[in-house]
Amino acid sequence: MGTPTRPDGRPHRNRHPMQSRIEFRALYERLRAQAVDPSGGRGALAAITPETVRAAATEVRSGRTVTLAAPVETRPGPDNPHPAGHRLTSRPEPAADGTGLHFATDHFGMHVHGDADSHLDALCHVVYDGTLHGGVPAATLTIDGATALSVDLAGNGIVGRGVLLDIPRLREVPWLEPGDHVSADDLVAAEHAQQVHVGPGDLLFVRVGHRRRRTETGPWDAAHSRAGLHPNAMEFLAARRVAALGGDGNNDTAPSVTDGVDFPVHVLAVHALGLHLLDYLQFEDLVPLCERERRWSFLCVVAPLRLPAATGSPVNPIAIL
Repeated sequence: MGTPTRPDGRPHRNRHPMQSRIEFRALYERLRAQAVDPSGGRGALAAITPETVRAAATEVRSGRTVTLAAPVETRPGPDNPHPAGHRLTSRPEPAADGTGLHFATDHFGMHVHGDADSHLDALCHVVYDGTLHGGVPAATLTIDGATALSVDLAGNGIVGRGVLLDIPRLREVPWLEPGDHVSADDLVAAEHAQQVHVGPGDLLFVRVGHRRRRTETGPWDAAHSRAGLHPNAMEFLAARRVAALGGDGNNDTAPSVTDGVDFPVHVLAVHALGLHLLDYLQFEDLVPLCERERRWSFLCVVAPLRLPAATGSPVNPIAIL
């Protein structure tokens, strides 16, 4: 399938000029000054309070639940050269008459930060200019794991009001083509179109249609070609004091528009703002529910594994409407 078009047949893409190193650094410094928790304690999760959680619970009306995670991939593909490994480690041999007690056991292993499986990036995942978020030294990353800002910061779960902004819906296309960008203006326009407002402590999810494109056209080398957010979109998140960001792609566009920085959104979100990122989610089950209920906000529960020294975790966020 070619470039998605508007109903009038014209292609709809967001093209942005290259961002220089100087422009990127200026944006980085502006955002770092707006970080919710600049000391590097809990990062943007500090925007989630008991009050915001109680308010988020009022989003539950129908009681429907839906996953935002994609099934874990165990077969290699162009976007997944190192798939998760899963095998049974014990296949019981039951007695011929079927009596007695038996257990089946298995082993699971995963390359967490790949381009296919849903995962959460911890604040220790991004090293920029020799430091982690909040100026924490990169030396805290040891051969035995991260001794600071690991995924265990979210060990008690990330619970809050989730908001889904659907950019393909805004542009009236099935998905954004690889290389396309979501700007801060797109996020504002999606808010208005969906009659929802992103506020402090919210978990923001931005759909670019990556999963639908992958399902309908097949996987591709997403490491080098994918739709995502433009670096200027991070100013929207900083102004709204968003607590976490999730996307159905990598959140970053490829190829990058920033000179010398391949993952500018990761640097700005994780390193400057202290945002936990959720990459390669899927929203195809959530969208029809939101459309049916005519609302785009919901209670969301994100529960990473308890991996005290890890830079990330597989994750299965649950939206409760």
